[in-house]
Amino acid sequence: MKVYGAMLASALAALLCCASPPGEAGQAREITVSAAASLTNVFRETARAFEAREKGVKVNGNFAASGDLLRQIEGGAPVDVFASAAPREMDELEARGLLMAGTRRNFAENGLVLVRPRAFPGKIASFADLKKAEVERIAVGNPATVPAGMYAEQVLRYFKLWDDIRGKLILGESVRQVLDYVARGEVDAGFVFATDAALRAGEVAVVARAPEGTHSPIIYPVAVLKGTAHGDLAKSFVRFLLSPEGQRRLRAYGFASPR
Repeated sequence: MKVYGAMLASALAALLCCASPPGEAGQAREITVSAAASLTNVFRETARAFEAREKGVKVNGNFAASGDLLRQIEGGAPVDVFASAAPREMDELEARGLLMAGTRRNFAENGLVLVRPRAFPGKIASFADLKKAEVERIAVGNPATVPAGMYAEQVLRYFKLWDDIRGKLILGESVRQVLDYVARGEVDAGFVFATDAALRAGEVAVVARAPEGTHSPIIYPVAVLKGTAHGDLAKSFVRFLLSPEGQRRLRAYGFASPR
């Protein structure tokens, strides 16, 4: 009986020791990362690798157009880390004092490409071909909220095509939606990031890559949000993203390391 009593007391002590107030244990080891749609695949893989290294940690990914994620954060969404496909959205959060000081970093770069459905060759061989009468539908992300759309507008204006083709534009809510339009053959062409085109190489063909100087540098910044309750874990995720392992994963998906 004494042995049984000792075992029972030990078990109860262990349970009490491990118990936490409702919700505390689960919340303390979770972070939410809001990231640009073009980062979906690589960030899901990066999150799994981070979870494997940080035992008991859960990374919740939230992927959408950078402008939409910005509005969510400004509206009070509980986000710990934000990664944008352009400095524009991060600049706005920084101006409003919503970033944790000293955590903003550039972690990747990308390119912009003009693509067409692989199943419908022949219509387009250059940017200038977008003016052709037989090219009727061109998909771009909404420049106001989708960085790929903003860069696309810059390229089209550089080549003095914007006014000529504006009536042909089909606006997508994210770069991945534009990619879907092209892959399904619902448009004649579209502008996406080079990394997105590579993911669907069997369905879309790259017509041309926008040369440097025709658009702003495509830089991806990341930062920890000032209101996070999990600052140390969020900062650890950013460090992992910038680490050799994190950069290797980004390069495997076609992203370039920041210059």
